[in-house]
Amino acid sequence: MNKTPHSPSPETQAEAMQIARATQKPGQTKEQTKLIAQGIQKGIELYKKQQKAKARERDKLRKKQLKEKTTSNPTDPAQSEQTEVQTAASQSRLPWILLLLSWAGFIGWHFIK
Repeated sequence: MNKTPHSPSPETQAEAMQIARATQKPGQTKEQTKLIAQGIQKGIELYKKQQKAKARERDKLRKKQLKEKTTSNPTDPAQSEQTEVQTAASQSRLPWILLLLSWAGFIGWHFIK
């Protein structure tokens, strides 16, 4: 099965359409709902892509730390703890940023309409 890199998964499409229908305003056309669903799909895909990249980075960092430990070259525990805290803090901000952007888009669309 050949998928193009930009074709969203059926699960993502269904989830985006469900969210678009849940936020649908009275008098909104099907085309407008589809456009909103496409925007939500793009946001979901971007979020998943970013999460995969972060997971790869965490895995690389974990492997690097493991390699350093096995070569009996102890690392500074305070430094690794600081890195973990920074990673956790940046992970918790992304969903909130995406949520705020999507709501700003919905509000903006509502006032433009």
